[in-house]
Amino acid sequence: MSRTTATIPDDLTDLMEGAVKTGIFENKSDAIRHVLREYFDENQNARFAAAVSLYEEGNITLGTAARLAGVNRFEMRDILREEGVELRFGPEDMAAARDEIDAARNLE
Repeated sequence: MSRTTATIPDDLTDLMEGAVKTGIFENKSDAIRHVLREYFDENQNARFAAAVSLYEEGNITLGTAARLAGVNRFEMRDILREEGVELRFGPEDMAAARDEIDAARNLE
């Protein structure tokens, strides 16, 4: 899991700390994870846009893009084509190959 630093307005920080104290969230990290998951669950287009952007920049594989977008590889391929993104075929290195294998194992 990666670590990210964020600047949050005081009123939101106060609300987050209150939510942690009352047991709504386990800790601040849990609160932030929850809010981000909820946002992307409610905003599928933003989820797609983020996955497309990361794939287009070469930061992730098709399998990872599909997992992040919450679709299967075939649907992700179609989304990428609709967005005019050139598809890359085959893993570029061993890390990408492992990533593709992991993504394939997590298909439903």
